[in-house]
Amino acid sequence: MTQLALYNTATGRKERFEPRVPGAVTMYVCGPTVYNLAHIGNARPVVVFDTLFRLLRHRYASVTYARNITDIDDKIIAAAREGGRSIGEVTDEFTAKYREDMAQLGALPPTLEPHATENIDAMVRLTERLVEKGHAYTADGHVLFAVESMAGYGRLSGRRLEDMLAGARVEVADYKRHPGDFVLWKPSSEEDPGWDTPWGRCRPGWHLECSAMIREHLGETIDIHGGGRDLIFPHHENEIAQSCCAYGGEFVRFWMHNAYLDIDGEKMSKSLGNVRSVRELLAEYPGETLRLALLSGHYRSPLNFSRELLEQAQHTLTGFYNTLRGVRDAADAEVVIEDEPFYAALCDDLNTPQVLAEMHAIAKALHKAPAAEQPRHKARLLAAGRFLGILAQAPEAWLKGSGGVGGLDSDAIDALVAERSEAKKNRNFTRADAIRDELAAAGVVLEDTPEGTLWRRED
Repeated sequence: MTQLALYNTATGRKERFEPRVPGAVTMYVCGPTVYNLAHIGNARPVVVFDTLFRLLRHRYASVTYARNITDIDDKIIAAAREGGRSIGEVTDEFTAKYREDMAQLGALPPTLEPHATENIDAMVRLTERLVEKGHAYTADGHVLFAVESMAGYGRLSGRRLEDMLAGARVEVADYKRHPGDFVLWKPSSEEDPGWDTPWGRCRPGWHLECSAMIREHLGETIDIHGGGRDLIFPHHENEIAQSCCAYGGEFVRFWMHNAYLDIDGEKMSKSLGNVRSVRELLAEYPGETLRLALLSGHYRSPLNFSRELLEQAQHTLTGFYNTLRGVRDAADAEVVIEDEPFYAALCDDLNTPQVLAEMHAIAKALHKAPAAEQPRHKARLLAAGRFLGILAQAPEAWLKGSGGVGGLDSDAIDALVAERSEAKKNRNFTRADAIRDELAAAGVVLEDTPEGTLWRRED
């Protein structure tokens, strides 16, 4: 079987991946804080790790994929106050909308979806161990992790403790022993959400929940921990500190991070007014188009998310669906996935741009294939699509719903093709040629066959 190589942020290189327990993979990916709609940057790790999930499920008998829901956070409290609503109303609404939006992007449901508020006891137990071992302390109603107590703190992000806050324009709380110490629990008033803990009425800090839920639901050591590159420091660095200092041993074997996403060449930010929600984009483009756009670049490379990128993704999908439409009557066939070049590309650290290149090559072969070869190439193209989470629709449904080619939907193209056939039958070759030229200008190539005229996108 083709070896699977994944880039490990912790070592800075691609490494051969095999799960710690043969045949059984554990993967945890940081999920949303549910106080607002997910933006397209939030969607990139969802799509990337969903693609990895699909690959892992093909290779291994058991894959447990956990993606958490952060349903207690200062931003959630602020959103509830601003809207005059309860915390539960806010988190329920945006959890549901998050699930809906990610499903529109073709993301499979994770195996587990632990919620922070349902794992408070696990967070308390983790904190008690840290306090007992001298890695955490109480001050001014807070419980804080003492970063100086951990040898090697900062190793994942490549930062030295003494340099981390040099020049930072932040006011450091006077109750901290070291400026880098981070909150495990913070005091909570009666008006705010809180839980009775050994340290008073408190609510958990953001970093704490992931460490606690990983151990509670996946065990002491997991195979893969994923998320966006922005989480390397401080979030993932602090997860390592909490878990390793509390329990020892190996916490995560492979750390994986996707790169940033820009909007039209600029950093996505509220100050620039260019934050695009997934739901907003879904009103303009099919979810499959958004997904392919997110996979068009390698996950470790920055991605410029632009209208041009979306139009190219739409164009690519229309071409693939046109190809499949032309062979819709071809029989089903078996594919030896492990022999396919697209599979080798997937196994090379999720090289999705190379997978797409291989899919274009398959589509080209399918256009030229004799009838006897069409079932095999069709099966190859669909198999590659399944790994990327695309090409699951009937071609006619896509072509009708996506606007077709060159502004013509499939019904309009079919009508022109039928009119051309009638013109040829009546020896009106001037009209037949005019229709061919009109379709060619719209990017449609006609192919006259004994069975009739087929059309496809021009490659």
